[in-house]
Amino acid sequence: MTPRRGTWITLEGGDGSGKTTQAQLLEAALTDAGHTVLRTREPGGSEVGELIRNIVLHHRGDIAPRAEALLYAADRAHHIATVVKPALERGEIVLQDRYLDSSVAYQGAGRVLDADQVRELSLWAAEGALPDLTVLLDLDPAIARERLNSDEKPFDRLEAEKTEFHTRVRAGFLALAEVEPERFLVLDAATPADSLAAHIAERVNALI
Repeated sequence: MTPRRGTWITLEGGDGSGKTTQAQLLEAALTDAGHTVLRTREPGGSEVGELIRNIVLHHRGDIAPRAEALLYAADRAHHIATVVKPALERGEIVLQDRYLDSSVAYQGAGRVLDADQVRELSLWAAEGALPDLTVLLDLDPAIARERLNSDEKPFDRLEAEKTEFHTRVRAGFLALAEVEPERFLVLDAATPADSLAAHIAERVNALI
């Protein structure tokens, strides 16, 4: 008997919006409910992805914006083909930190590239694959920066960008959600974590 196709959920938002916390809480809730969950991320959800992640986030020195977009797309192509699609075919729930919406927001809006071209590049790389649900944790960049500062860890290349960059990224995410309201669940990331988790779980339970 062929297993039922799994469910694919992505979490999006600016740096410091709390994606990791919500992914952990959702993974625990789904696992406790008896579901098989694959938690992954972009970039870095595969061995190849980890190599690309080190380049795009931790490389010292500039990376041309188009080269950066292509590196993310390369990671995405491999990740979807070797990690995400096989898990969905096994009937698992894939819980993923960042996907193509991040590329559109960061490389499109943030780096001021053509957002449509960035999205088309990602869709080509991923063979048109889109998640069943995208949770967007929306947060004022000033609050996000306070959270990042409190972590007391070195910033990666994107976290270190100026406020203007992160403001454009936030606007890019919100514009995407406005175009595809049926796929996006937009939540105020300044809300307490347990309340956010309850909202997300309610939407996910209805989906699966």
